[in-house]
Parts: sequence; C-alpha cells; structure tokens
Amino acid sequence: MQDITPQTGHSDCTTNGIRVQVAATYLTEHSKPELGRFHFAYQVRLKNVGDRTATLRSRKWIIRNADNEERVVEGPGVIGEYPRLAPNERYDYMSGSPMDTSWGTMEGYFVWEDEDGSLFKTPIGRFFLASNTAPISDLEYS
Repeated sequence: MQDITPQTGHSDCTTNGIRVQVAATYLTEHSKPELGRFHFAYQVRLKNVGDRTATLRSRKWIIRNADNEERVVEGPGVIGEYPRLAPNERYDYMSGSPMDTSWGTMEGYFVWEDEDGSLFKTPIGRFFLASNTAPISDLEYS
C-alpha cells in the first residue's frame, strides 16, 4: 500500500481507485536555518483510476520532524476546495509546511465520498521534507 521511493523521497499510492502522488521541495528563500525555521512546499496529484466518481471531503496529515515530534493537521477539503473526480480525471494542488528541524516526514489520508454517499479513505504514503529530495518536477504520472 505505501511506497517510499528511496531515490526521490516522493510518495505514490493507489487505493480504492484513487492514485495519490506527493513530492516536496525545500524553500531556501523562505527558510532561516540559523533560527530553526525550515520551509517546504509539496505538490499533491490526485487521479481517479477507478470506475466510480468520488468527491474529496477531508484530509488528515501527520507531520513529524527529525526529533520524531508529531503534529497533526486535519480538516475539510484541501486548500478550500472539494475536488470531484470522475474516472480518469485528476486534480493537482500545492501547499506548504514549516518545520523546526532541517528534515521531516508527512503522511496521512484523504476521506472521499462516492456517488452512493459511502465514505472511504485513501492513504497518503510517507514522503520526505528534506533539502536533498528529488525536485517536484520529477513527479510523473504513468
């Protein structure tokens, strides 16, 4: 279910007909390492590879820093939106996360509602927030 691509630090999981890919990049221009402030952007790509339409309802992120301190972020939708994906449709968005250590990880899940009103989860596989991960541009659909 969970795939951490060692050479990139990206994540790519497919569950219940929804493919979830995530990649992060270090934002040098927004970080102040001497003050313990490290900022990262991450791109999420969602693609419906199944045969039923689904609407994203909520998300939960588990963010861990290099000291294994955990922060949980959860709420409705993503970036104020509730993407509805028919088969073969995709939705991309970018967001960010500050860290107080030079690296960390993120993982979690999305909650979706299908056409008959039933809810299901799709895991977000663990990915790395680090300065040496592959560029977001290396995240590709196959």
